Formats: sequence, structure tokens, C-alpha cells
Amino acid sequence: MAASSMKDLLKHELGDLLYAEQLILKMLGTLTREVKNPEVLKRVQEHVGETEEQIQRLRRAFEAVGEKAKAETCQAAVGLKAEHDSFKKDENPSKQLLEAFDLGNSLRVEHYEIAGYRSAIAVATAMGEREVAALLGESLREEEAMASFIERNSVKMLKALGAGMDLASGAAEVKFTADAGGSSRKTGGTSKSKSGASASRSSGSKSNGRSTADSAAKGRSASGSSGGKSSASKSGGNGKSSGGTKSGGSKSASRSSGGSSSSRTTAERSSGSGKSGGSSKSGGSSGKSASGSKSGSSKSGSSSKSGSSKRA
Repeated sequence: MAASSMKDLLKHELGDLLYAEQLILKMLGTLTREVKNPEVLKRVQEHVGETEEQIQRLRRAFEAVGEKAKAETCQAAVGLKAEHDSFKKDENPSKQLLEAFDLGNSLRVEHYEIAGYRSAIAVATAMGEREVAALLGESLREEEAMASFIERNSVKMLKALGAGMDLASGAAEVKFTADAGGSSRKTGGTSKSKSGASASRSSGSKSNGRSTADSAAKGRSASGSSGGKSSASKSGGNGKSSGGTKSGGSKSASRSSGGSSSSRTTAERSSGSGKSGGSSKSGGSSGKSASGSKSGSSKSGSSSKSGSSKRA
């Protein structure tokens, strides 16, 4: 008989939902055997009870419009069940992977039911069938709550299932590294990259090179410092300069000023020879040489004077 009225459409919608809920009730029974997560299992068992009540509401909805309850084949629900069964048969998944698939398949089922109830409610409301709309509204809220539960918890549950699959298969952490030729390759968690070793050796060579350069620089600096100290000691010991020119010792002393305490000690020792600029001053003699030039020893600084005063 051809459908020709809004009442016929409402009867179709109710029959479609009745068939879907009866088939989904069987699917939920299968789901309780496949799910191992305690939280999910508890929620699925609760939804089994809700689905049984939804079937009774649909029967009351038929009565409200004066019709006998009659299920009509719902091809969408048949397809959702077939998708689950074919994945289980054809893909031969592990228990963890099947449980992960069930999360997505269950969410598809819930969203189909939500769409079905909203469509039927719209028809009932348009016809003024308030009792039918109210009955269907109760079932809609339960489907929305179930879908929300899956959406809120799916990522957490999938991560837990993924970790369980890794442990079961003994899979090591996979890292991508570049080999000596520059191409990428997979290595296990404990393997080492050749390029990494080469980089380490190269880094070590650079480090050694810098250390050698630093050592050489320090060596030259130390040598120059020693030379300055030696010149200062010699100039302090000569005491007299010739030709009226500045003594080379005074230049060396200038370059080595600010040196270590060992330089001052050397100057003090050299000043005690009796010919230093400091000793000639302490003896009351002129601070200048016979030619009038400044003696290198007279520029030896406070350290020479200190040495002569101590000896006095």
C-alpha cells in the first residue's frame, strides 16, 4: 500500500526505529563480550537496559496513533552491523584492535539513532502528536548521552588500547635516523646512528683542536711573559744605561707591568745587586746617568724602590 499521508510517514519512521533498536540490542550483546575496558563495559551494559526501554516506548508510540506496532527493515542499521561483522571476519584483528574498532562503530550507531529520533520527532510535532514526540524525546536524550560518553573518552581509551597492543607485540620504539649516506632509516630503541657516532667524533676533533689552539696560545703568552720578566731582571741588575737612550730593559719592564707577584720578586732580588736604579737613589746619588738620559732602572717602578728601602 502506497504511503500517502503524514500519518503513513510517521508509521514508517516509528517502524524503522523499532527495527533498528531491536537489531542494535543484539549488537550491544556482542559488544559486551568484546569490550574489556571496565568503564566502557559498564556503560554499554547500562545502555542495553536503556535500549530495551526505548523499544517499549516505540510500541507505546504506535498505540498513541492508533496503530499496531510493526518493525520495518532499516537498511542503515543492517549496514552498520554488516560493517562490524566484515571487519571482524576479513581483517582478523587482535582483541585490542577489535575493541578500538568497536568504539568508532558504536559512535556511528549512536549518531544514526540520534538522526532517526530527531526526524521522527519533527514529523510527530508537525502532526500535533505531542505524546509521541515526548516518548521519542526521552529516547533521544539517552542516545545523545551515550554518544557524548564515547566522544569524551575515546581518545583516552584508544591510547590505552594502543599501549596494550605495543606491549603484546613487543614492539620497540621506532626512531628515524640518518645513516652515513644521508638517507633516513628506521632503528630500534637501542640502536645507534652511524652519523651520530661520526658527529660525535667530529665534535671531539673540533674540541681537541680548540684545546690545542688554546694551549698553544697560553704557551706563547707564558713565554712572552717569561721573556718580559727576564728582561726586567736584567735591566734592573745593570743599573746604568749608555748613550743617553732609554734602556731596552725599561721597555721590557713596561711590557711586563701588571704581571704576577713572581715578577716583583725578581725585581726585588735584582735591585739588591747594588747597581739598580733603586740602590743608586738610596745612596743619595743622582737619579740620572752621566749622559743625562733616564736609566731603565729608574723606571723600574715602586717595586725597585721597595726593594732598596728594605735593604736599607
